[in-house]
Amino acid sequence: MARQGLTAERLAKVGAELADEIGFDQLTVSAVARQVGVQPASVYAHLSGTGDLRARVALLALEELADLVSEALAGRAGIDALVAYADAYRDYARAHPGRWAAMQTPLDPATAARSAGPRIAAMTRAVLRGYDLAGEDQTHAVRLIGSSLRGFIDLEAAGSFDHSGPAPAVSWRHTLVALDTLLRAWPPRAEHDHGQPTLEGR
Repeated sequence: MARQGLTAERLAKVGAELADEIGFDQLTVSAVARQVGVQPASVYAHLSGTGDLRARVALLALEELADLVSEALAGRAGIDALVAYADAYRDYARAHPGRWAAMQTPLDPATAARSAGPRIAAMTRAVLRGYDLAGEDQTHAVRLIGSSLRGFIDLEAAGSFDHSGPAPAVSWRHTLVALDTLLRAWPPRAEHDHGQPTLEGR
């Protein structure tokens, strides 16, 4: 990349590709400068520092994931939508581990607001339209889906499922079927006491 062709957007793209290769935690301005064959000062002309670079990679990754999820959800509802949504997440994380890690980095409120995060959140709630959930229960379900998918994906990436059968893909399918079953059997609000689930025998 010629020095005169440097832009913040192109550097973020290089940073995303590099993060997938070396790990997001190793991504720095210096690493990107080496990758494009310039001095760090040339990168600092477009980025304020490593924090800015990493935030831009996170924004790029969120945008890419949002596009994939949107395409995957088109025309689907219920468990078909849930599976398509979840598969888009897992496929993206497996193909782009550095970008996936970037998305887990907290963004400041202003940056988060202009990211594709709200768009992804809206699509998550769209998936839940296939289930009888609303209000606070829908929020709980969004959190359940997010934590279940992220937990599985992160454990798989760490090699936690490599030493025993069945294959992770089989467990993934069972996890999604279990989530669908749970979402369809969600307890009605009448069984809650001031927003707290009733736990018999606790």
